[in-house]
Amino acid sequence: MNDEYFDTNRKNWNERVEIHSKSKFYGLEKFKKTRNSLLRLEQKELGDVSGKLMLHLQCHFGMDSLSLANMGAIVTGVDFSDKAVELARSLSKELAIPANFIESNIYSLTEHLTGQFDIVFTSYGVLAWLPDLENWAKIINHFLKPGGFFYIIDGHPFGQLFDEKFKDHLRIAYNYFTEGQVEHYEDGYTYASDTPMKNKTAYEWRHPISSIINNLVNVGLTIEKFHEYPYSEYKSHPMLFKHEDGYYYFPPEFPYKVPLMFSLKAFKKEE
Repeated sequence: MNDEYFDTNRKNWNERVEIHSKSKFYGLEKFKKTRNSLLRLEQKELGDVSGKLMLHLQCHFGMDSLSLANMGAIVTGVDFSDKAVELARSLSKELAIPANFIESNIYSLTEHLTGQFDIVFTSYGVLAWLPDLENWAKIINHFLKPGGFFYIIDGHPFGQLFDEKFKDHLRIAYNYFTEGQVEHYEDGYTYASDTPMKNKTAYEWRHPISSIINNLVNVGLTIEKFHEYPYSEYKSHPMLFKHEDGYYYFPPEFPYKVPLMFSLKAFKKEE
């Protein structure tokens, strides 16, 4: 059944590629000048990546992959969207930033890629598209060198529970514990643009923080750092406003602080 969900999501994301590449949200033209799309948090927490072999899972059309490569990393980006991989390869050639891009579903990546990496990286809006975190963690462990680390930064599962239609207060609209059930959406727009989409159907999955952490621990990775942040990388709720640091916060008068984003760094033990 998941194959049907993946096929539908792939069509959805293939259409998003053109929309996103032209959107102000992604700022592709600016990226071509600065050659850096990474936000300050992931840059700080990743540290110096120069000379490191990096695997970037769910890389979309490659801006972050190319940013890392421009910083000296030897990068392989992976995405299940053929349109995204096509654009990523085109950008790599246009900007003369060497990087390898592979079209593959994460769960079948061992059929398309060999070797191991110093760093496995994934960021922002990735986990909602994965039905199975147990096998996700196994794939990460498979491709991670002993002594290497996995790093993720993404929207906090708790922060994704709120109804986006309420502009002056928070209201819970979704379940935190969904027992792995798929959620069906019909949305004519993406988060990045008001350009209407033809492929409106998408399927997502929610995962509690405990599932994220425990599945990584269960494959033998050691959690070094886990952080939660009261701000978001994008306007995930109408109440949020953009701060001068580039992140989105609740207004100062808002009485509660809730987690909107998290990051995690986990090491693989030396053999």
